[in-house]
Amino acid sequence: MQTHPHQPDHLPAALVRLLAVGAGASVANSYYNQAFLGHLTTDFGLASGIAAIVPVLTQAGNALGVLFLAPLGDRLERKSLILATIGTLVAALIGAAISPGFIWLAIASLAVGLFATVAQQIVPLAVHLAPPSERGRILGKVTGGILIGILLARTISGAISDLWGWTYVFWFAAVLMTAVAVALAIWLPRVPPTTHLSYPRLLGSLWTLIRAHAALRRAVMVQFLIFAAFIGFWSNLALLLFEPPYQLGGTAVGLLALVGVAGALAAPIAGGFADRQGPAVVVSFGAALVVLAFLIFGLWRGSITGLIVGILVLDLAVQSSQVANQARVYALDPTARSRLNTVFMATMLAGGAAGAGLAGAAYAAWGWTGTCVFGATSSALALILSRKSN
Repeated sequence: MQTHPHQPDHLPAALVRLLAVGAGASVANSYYNQAFLGHLTTDFGLASGIAAIVPVLTQAGNALGVLFLAPLGDRLERKSLILATIGTLVAALIGAAISPGFIWLAIASLAVGLFATVAQQIVPLAVHLAPPSERGRILGKVTGGILIGILLARTISGAISDLWGWTYVFWFAAVLMTAVAVALAIWLPRVPPTTHLSYPRLLGSLWTLIRAHAALRRAVMVQFLIFAAFIGFWSNLALLLFEPPYQLGGTAVGLLALVGVAGALAAPIAGGFADRQGPAVVVSFGAALVVLAFLIFGLWRGSITGLIVGILVLDLAVQSSQVANQARVYALDPTARSRLNTVFMATMLAGGAAGAGLAGAAYAAWGWTGTCVFGATSSALALILSRKSN
């Protein structure tokens, strides 16, 4: 792997924090819309469950962005790529803010998801810059920032949409990403590419990596299923709370999301444990906890306490399994970390899109019980696969 000539032996804590904040702020753009689906249903006169098209398209945009944009981190100078992607993301957010109708919003949501994947350019950059002895810990901190971004996105979005309307959420996001871009432009070091493959060959090498590494194939299958369950829950929570007996708005979704911030604290711990003991145990433990979370959601139906306990378990589980799986994947080929991250994240985010769609259909057909059955089934399959790969 080529290294930056001025790469320090110890990555400064301030730069690690900036990378974590940048990744978290970027990924948050894919989750703002989950807190105000109830408002979209009312404002656009939609049938129950139709508003779920917005997070479905956002997650689909994530998968496409990771697949077609993130590999460029191995091919292009990374700082310039990150800044250009953020600039396009800001334009997409403004497009969503000025949406005159639901179809426009749906298309803009696809674009937001596409360019919010700049977070997946930041993660392999952090691993690239980190010295080998600190990679697990730094990966945990940056992915912890991502989880906090996901959870705070719902809190901020819920409060803003209840107070001023959902369009102001996108204006807030556009301003925030502009500030992030300025900070990264000032402090992010330039990092040369690690390959000179043409873009078509770069994309073609993704399949080569998949064929070459059985561990990669197993990791992505497990994370696909876990993330499908995770997004299935969060995509439908706003719909559940909007209806009786809760009849709560986006602020309630955001407050519940804050519970899961505790899961971010597990990220550096999970990364360090995966460095010392291997990731297999952490991944299986995480999958088992996701199953437990959906059992809690189903058995304590109608209980705010049940939701709080289940969310805490769910977010802790998903964060731990993701960090451990990523640690396994990044170790496979140091010269292809952006492409390995592409395969991992594109598959995971495709799982998110599938989870949002299937859980939305389950909710429309069978209500909250359908969502819980879907989440428990998907995570149980992940547990079985993770045990077979140990």
